[in-house]
Amino acid sequence: MTQPTLFVVATPIGNLDDLSHRAKTVLATVDLVASEDTRVTARLLSHFNIKVRQTTLHEYNEDGKVPELIRALESGSSVALVSDAGTPLISDPGFRLIKKAHEAGINISPIPGPSAVIAAVSCSGLPTDRFVFEGFLPARAGPRKKRLEGLKHEFRTIVFFESVHRIYNTLSDMVIAFGGDREAAIGRELTKRHEQCVYADLSTLVEEIRSDSIPKKGEFVIVVEGSSVKQGPDINVDLLLKELTRALPGKQAVDIIARVTSVNKNDLYKKMLGIKNDLGLD
Repeated sequence: MTQPTLFVVATPIGNLDDLSHRAKTVLATVDLVASEDTRVTARLLSHFNIKVRQTTLHEYNEDGKVPELIRALESGSSVALVSDAGTPLISDPGFRLIKKAHEAGINISPIPGPSAVIAAVSCSGLPTDRFVFEGFLPARAGPRKKRLEGLKHEFRTIVFFESVHRIYNTLSDMVIAFGGDREAAIGRELTKRHEQCVYADLSTLVEEIRSDSIPKKGEFVIVVEGSSVKQGPDINVDLLLKELTRALPGKQAVDIIARVTSVNKNDLYKKMLGIKNDLGLD
């Protein structure tokens, strides 16, 4: 290593054999490994007989730990950033460290490798030319449903992470937001012993989770087909609502626009009442 470098190292998401030769070399030769959980990383390092000093970097200590790591890098140390599994920063801590390292002019090098997002997309059977990663949805039902409602007209393939405790409720909410016939795929326990990659429509996936055909065990990635109905950038929702309100009952006008755009139905209803008042309609 010719200069101090911050290495962003992808680690296995299940199968330890997925750790690349380059990643092993980097972990064995850096001065310090910044780990999301040092106990998890210790098991990985021990498996490959790698002896290196560790420190923690997680969401609860990131603000305080980043200056310490930047000082170490500026003083000549090389550091490897790892998460518990997969590629760091993908729904994992590390953003602040990378940003501050760039600002300090520190050399940053990615060591690519395992990623649950890419693994799930690759075996989903859904379009992969364009996709969007949404990470974990809100834990509470209300915010989760609101987030899904806002995505119902997303035309790209959509990727989510979900926990075993919420997988059934989340899929059920997706049926409501996207429709039960929307194609989707579940990647469960990817690269691990009980790995499953299941392709079906959302209604079928809900039933398979409910009946334990897909066991409620392990870690889940949900990949959902994009919408075939897109809201064009040139749609003037207010004008369209005004014209439909002239010709149709207000509720019907709202329902039509809500089906073909991503605008919240409650917001449309309030606008419709204002339009009726302006137009002097009952």
